[in-house]
Amino acid sequence: MVGWLLHPSVPKGVVVVTLARRAEAARRSVARRFGVGPAPRGRLFVLRRAVDRSSLGLLRVSLGLVFIWFGALKATNVTPVAELVANTLPFLPGDQIVPALGLFEFILGVALIIGRWTGLVVLLMIGHLAGTFLVLVIQPEVAFLGGNPLVLTMTGEFVVKNLILISAGLVLATPRLDHTSGPAGDRHGAGDPSDDGDSVSGPTAGGPGGRAGSS
Repeated sequence: MVGWLLHPSVPKGVVVVTLARRAEAARRSVARRFGVGPAPRGRLFVLRRAVDRSSLGLLRVSLGLVFIWFGALKATNVTPVAELVANTLPFLPGDQIVPALGLFEFILGVALIIGRWTGLVVLLMIGHLAGTFLVLVIQPEVAFLGGNPLVLTMTGEFVVKNLILISAGLVLATPRLDHTSGPAGDRHGAGDPSDDGDSVSGPTAGGPGGRAGSS
């Protein structure tokens, strides 16, 4: 099988490269057979791609559910933050503004789950969430413990956590560049079939390898 390697016309460089490729093919074959080496790496790649493809959808749906839930509580006047909202907007009738905000949040949640016009929906969502920080300005006594801006009350934590929701909205609205997509990425992720270890490229059929193959 390797008789052609001993042929005087075969350069030593070709001999070294060919033997190295055959050794690598043998190593990969053993690794696949015993479940070590490239095989686990392939499974991790599949898992990573599955998480990568579903993460934005899960984020969008989870945000939608939160807004639907909170909005429904406000719209039906059973929310525990009705007084907080009314006192933050004293220039508006509290018995009307709270249900109106609840209906707005409910619509935002449904739109997020549907997944249409995400950019516009996220823009409205961020504007709405930014308004909640008025509590820190208009009612600092209920947001900060003892007037210390570094020590939040439960209400203050409730408000500040909206920074996370705003950041999540920005993630949804920002197009991502998938460096593993496209032909080049697929070859990089799935592996080049010519590099799976089952076959080893040798000299062309016109060279000494071709003559040895027929012997």
